[in-house]
Amino acid sequence: MVEKIWYLKRCDLFERLSTDRLRAIEARCSARKVARGNPIYLPADEARGVLLLASGRVKICSVTAEGRQAILAFIEPGELFGELAILDQLQRDEYAEAAEASQIILIPAAEIQKLMAELPDVSLGVTKLFGLRRMRIERRLKYLLFRSNRERLIHLLIELVEQYGYLVADGVALRIKLSHQDLANIIGSTRETVTVVLGDLQAEGFLRLGRRKITLSNVSSLAKSVQVKPPRIEGVTPGA
Repeated sequence: MVEKIWYLKRCDLFERLSTDRLRAIEARCSARKVARGNPIYLPADEARGVLLLASGRVKICSVTAEGRQAILAFIEPGELFGELAILDQLQRDEYAEAAEASQIILIPAAEIQKLMAELPDVSLGVTKLFGLRRMRIERRLKYLLFRSNRERLIHLLIELVEQYGYLVADGVALRIKLSHQDLANIIGSTRETVTVVLGDLQAEGFLRLGRRKITLSNVSSLAKSVQVKPPRIEGVTPGA
């Protein structure tokens, strides 16, 4: 019981709730562990509630008409996903898979709806969640349209820096470990193409490759090459 309350408190949406209110939510939650690579839910599964990622990492995916996986987003600990259940959606329309061994907490949609009706802060938080997810997907789609594989991959790397970048002695490293296939699934390309483009960027001095690890040598120059603003990294001013 204490563990679930601790995980609920880590979620921005619930951090201001009283202990009594959290215990009431906790009593209606269920938790489970999911091994890496296993599905959490599939398209057309019943949308019984919203999910909170307690630990691990989850990827939200869809399947293209050609049967290929397209990665829409990554979910980090403390984040909610499957949020369309709040809108009384009866079935899932994408699938979620554990990118790492994960612990998931299912919160019934009725509990979130009740909080939204009673607490303006929660209602605003849910609205922001929908807005942020939509903005990220729309931005991704904009970058995918009418752009080369190189431009799409650079845009993705800049986006990953914003979410996962941290300063190291020789540049900016990414906390998230992605395979070339993962990167291809995000930008709608092939593993072979991504491998070639990454090799070109490494030869040009923009980045260095390790085993499922990317370190960007000059984020500002890379961002300027596709005419986007350099991202902030760990509180450092862009370009610093």
